[in-house]
Amino acid sequence: GDGNEEATDDGSPKKPLAKSYSPISHPSQKDTFELLVKAYPFQPGGGVGAYLCGLQPGDSFEGKLKSQRIMHSSPEVLGRWSHVGLVAGGTGIAPLYQILMILLRDDTTKISILSINCSEQDILLKQEMDELAERYSDRVSVTYSLTSEAKPGYSAGRGDVALVQKALPDPSLKDKVMIFVCGKDGFVETWGGKVEREKTTDGSKGKKIQGPLLGILRDAGYDASQVFKY
Repeated sequence: GDGNEEATDDGSPKKPLAKSYSPISHPSQKDTFELLVKAYPFQPGGGVGAYLCGLQPGDSFEGKLKSQRIMHSSPEVLGRWSHVGLVAGGTGIAPLYQILMILLRDDTTKISILSINCSEQDILLKQEMDELAERYSDRVSVTYSLTSEAKPGYSAGRGDVALVQKALPDPSLKDKVMIFVCGKDGFVETWGGKVEREKTTDGSKGKKIQGPLLGILRDAGYDASQVFKY
């Protein structure tokens, strides 16, 4: 969605700020949708989250739908895998939570969630995920890892092969397993390598492509066809 305008030094507005957000509600939900927005302190080039969180009932903002995300040749998530792993760094949980909603309602897939955050208080949607893990105990498991504090009941660190083996589906499931990774660029790169862009002749931004599988997931034995990087 498009948010507030950033001002130049002389007070004239620059182009409107824009940022992509993924709904966390089920796509079939009628008339409304839910966004997970974190209101970071304002900084140059940012501020959309704080703007959205500051909206009052009756206010509006402008948004547009992106094209469907193609995941290894298809936008479908139903009926493709028997076990799905969701690896989220911070706010990267948002698009993965919607996948969780879709799979729980419309599929029989098992889902293993790995949510990695700086501290316990940074974990978004924790209560919701814990309740789902309890309600669907035969299908949903949740593992949390903290990078800047040690607490009983939590794993520690940004991730390694041992954490993969503890928290995610086994790569031996071949084409019946899919691992989705979402977070800041550095997080995704650590787990699966960079998301790259196609080269263009005019210097414009090419569309995103998966690039080779690297990082923790490659070290843990997954194949590029078993991983999708946001």
